[in-house]
Amino acid sequence: MSRLIHLETHEGIAIVTIDNPPMNVLSSQVTKELKNAFTTVYQDPEIIVVIVTGAGDRAFMAGADIKEFPGWIDLEKADLKKITMANNEVFNMIDDLPKPTIALLNGITLGAGCELALACDIRIAEDHAKLGLPEVKLGLFPGAGGTQRLPRLVGEAKAKEIMFTGDPITAKEALTIGLVNQVVPKGTGMECAKDMAKKMAGLSLQALGRIKKAVNEGAEKDLYSAIELEAELFLDIFGTNDVREGVQAFIEKRSARFTHR
Repeated sequence: MSRLIHLETHEGIAIVTIDNPPMNVLSSQVTKELKNAFTTVYQDPEIIVVIVTGAGDRAFMAGADIKEFPGWIDLEKADLKKITMANNEVFNMIDDLPKPTIALLNGITLGAGCELALACDIRIAEDHAKLGLPEVKLGLFPGAGGTQRLPRLVGEAKAKEIMFTGDPITAKEALTIGLVNQVVPKGTGMECAKDMAKKMAGLSLQALGRIKKAVNEGAEKDLYSAIELEAELFLDIFGTNDVREGVQAFIEKRSARFTHR
């Protein structure tokens, strides 16, 4: 059985590529291999930033593998929950990864593909990309975090419109509503993603990880509790070698050489 997820690393940047032709759908094998890839990313101290993309230029991920669905219909609820939670476990792992993640949307980004993109920190879309959650057209609804992450990103009303109609939106509209960070011409997305990743990879993972934790966890708290969390993380950062190096480099008017410790 050929591998459907490819992981390559270079100078602190990992690129995770979904290669399940023709449309890079989320099969059970893709789920397992994504979990393995991000476990490696989590454990590798040399990796600072991750780019996630799809092979080719047709699709980032066109959704779940619908061919697997008929076998789910008559399952006991406990067995079906194991399958659905396997996807959620991987997407939660990506969301919680203490390293920045960039989703490069190089084509169709629907259903589980949109949910995977939502689990990443930054989304860069090529201008031919289409995004959406069309599950309602199958009599279903998003089951891998879409009903929770999309409203938090674009607001409740717009998220409901996207899910209630099931209609995809263009990359330009996705930029307008804040679903993606940037829209770039077709074929230039990886260059753009790498440029952004290189900037992050030259910074301190100690700081990057705490920024992500403060934003992600703070969003679920009231303002004053979130500020308390920020303060605790700020105290922690002063115990790192990277703060000493960053401050000293500033005083000496040179570039900091962070060791991520």
